[in-house]
Amino acid sequence: MDELVLHEDPRSGNCYKIRLTAALLGLPLERVEYDIMNGDTRRPEFLRDVNANGRIPVLQIGTGDRRRFLPESNAACWYLAEGSRLVPDSRFDRADMLRWMFFEQYNHEPNVATLRFWLQFVGESRLSEYQRSQIMPKRAGGEAALALMDEHLATRDWFVGSDPTLADIALYAYTHVCEAGGFRLRDYAAVCGWLDRVAALPGYVEM
Repeated sequence: MDELVLHEDPRSGNCYKIRLTAALLGLPLERVEYDIMNGDTRRPEFLRDVNANGRIPVLQIGTGDRRRFLPESNAACWYLAEGSRLVPDSRFDRADMLRWMFFEQYNHEPNVATLRFWLQFVGESRLSEYQRSQIMPKRAGGEAALALMDEHLATRDWFVGSDPTLADIALYAYTHVCEAGGFRLRDYAAVCGWLDRVAALPGYVEM
């Protein structure tokens, strides 16, 4: 595999997904850090050379004239894990894994991750009036996502099949730090057990 470089803010769960995927697979990953609170990803050189969308993470594949850039965390995780034990052999299970990864991006991350960012890094006193009005709806949405996860995990160890997959990595990233956004993990016993199983995987790295 070509040399891999992760353009990231280490506080980001979306960036952490990629680091965790690489670590579980034993893939070396160089890291270039940015401070999104300081506007690093909006600078002209970043927009020109890394991601015109002005967002991280971005997985850089290769160096020099042959380098390519892959934005979007779940796409980068897929690139790293395709053909590995983190992607199921079964066609249905692969699709089901993608289903949970889509769920993470559309139902989980916009609520759980957003509240963590607002409350831990921005600060409630610095939120706009609109953002403050969205705290309760986002808390309700995040609790609904966590409850659905808890119900699913009540009778199984992993989200898809009998082994960990990218679905677990995608959902783990922001779930294990969700209390920074005001969610209570103790309300979700099955989720807590699953978090412990992920953290016990060989090669696991902390955020």
